[in-house]
Amino acid sequence: MTLSFKVMRADDPFRDRYARGTRSMTASEIRALFAVASRPEVVSLAGGMPFTAALPFDVVGDVLQEVVATEGPAALQYAGGQGDPRLREVLTDLMRHEGIRGSGGDVVVTEGSQQALDLISRMFCDPGDVIVAEGPSYVGALSAFSQYQVDVCHVPLDDDGLDPDALAATLERLERDGRRVKFLYTVPNFHNPAGVTLAAGRRERVLELARRHNVLVLEDNPYGMLGFESDPPDALRALDPDNVVYLGSLSKVFCPGLRIGWALVPPALRERMILVKEAADLCSSSFTQAVAYRWFANYPWRETLKDLREVYRERRDVMLDALAEDVPAGVTWTKPTGGFYVWARLPDHLDARAMLAKAITARVAYVPGGAFYADGQGASSLRLSYCFPPPDRIREGVRRLAGVIDEELELARALGGLPLEPPAPDQSRPAGWGGVQ
Repeated sequence: MTLSFKVMRADDPFRDRYARGTRSMTASEIRALFAVASRPEVVSLAGGMPFTAALPFDVVGDVLQEVVATEGPAALQYAGGQGDPRLREVLTDLMRHEGIRGSGGDVVVTEGSQQALDLISRMFCDPGDVIVAEGPSYVGALSAFSQYQVDVCHVPLDDDGLDPDALAATLERLERDGRRVKFLYTVPNFHNPAGVTLAAGRRERVLELARRHNVLVLEDNPYGMLGFESDPPDALRALDPDNVVYLGSLSKVFCPGLRIGWALVPPALRERMILVKEAADLCSSSFTQAVAYRWFANYPWRETLKDLREVYRERRDVMLDALAEDVPAGVTWTKPTGGFYVWARLPDHLDARAMLAKAITARVAYVPGGAFYADGQGASSLRLSYCFPPPDRIREGVRRLAGVIDEELELARALGGLPLEPPAPDQSRPAGWGGVQ
């Protein structure tokens, strides 16, 4: 089985007419996987789809009927480019749970946080500019950045998130080289794809480094309210409101089908972002904004969110237990305390992308780690998602994946690439962490 991730066809009659920024774009490996991963016989540990079946559909139906009955004409009309003022105030209330004291006047509602990534990139990036991002990084962000012909420079993660020492060295090197760094892109809480969280003790230093080097911080936080063990640390925006653009999303705490995200921007950026937003789409949907406003203003959404956290916590536990029981020695993985993802690292001799076809044949899917880098790293890593499959399917998926890895290790040993006996577990480093390099 061959999986293709290219978007440009050799026989495309328009290929020489595309703008330079779109000519080199490639399809997301996650999107390319959907065709096979959606087959009922395949256990998909690939896509990060929220478990929307856990929502109270009777209550959601009541909200929809309310919107139509009480504000139908307005809800079906155009809206302002900045977004529904009522919803913007509700969103500021949500952000207070992460220590943010923002104003609804500085919130710009977007079509998911993905659009916010595109708008910020459009506002700031010229060809040849540099964006600094964690390595690995969210594949959708890399896709948004790529069309603006920037260079993405990765800074490694460890168990405690973004490494401030590595960030300092990277920013100093880029400054010496005369490169323009437009912003630092980071997912500090329950990282996608690595599953780690930026330690509270590192946050001030990361922000101080950004200020010292005159670099804007773009904080992407779709998973911040999905912690399993404790509340997350205060958002970066709460610590530095003047130099952090905060991106939020209702996709993980309500439903992705509404396509509602937002950016909380420093006041100096607000009007510029509204102009760029209006140029892109005039406005976001009045109807979906009205639905989201009523859900968060009038209904017990906290109880629903609590239920969702329990669903995801159970599935996280099942995946971690299955990995510990089934995968061979030499494979390591992160232990997320929230969010949707586990990042696994194979022995260096194995290539996760090359192994994927065999995994699909064994009826299990994952995302190869190389998809989360802009520079070719991550060959021996992969992302596993536990948010959507039920627990029994997660166990079965990990069992199938473990069998594929076993076969690959046996083949590597037969070819002389690995020792005949698997290495003993390394007790000197934290359990479950293979290092994200």
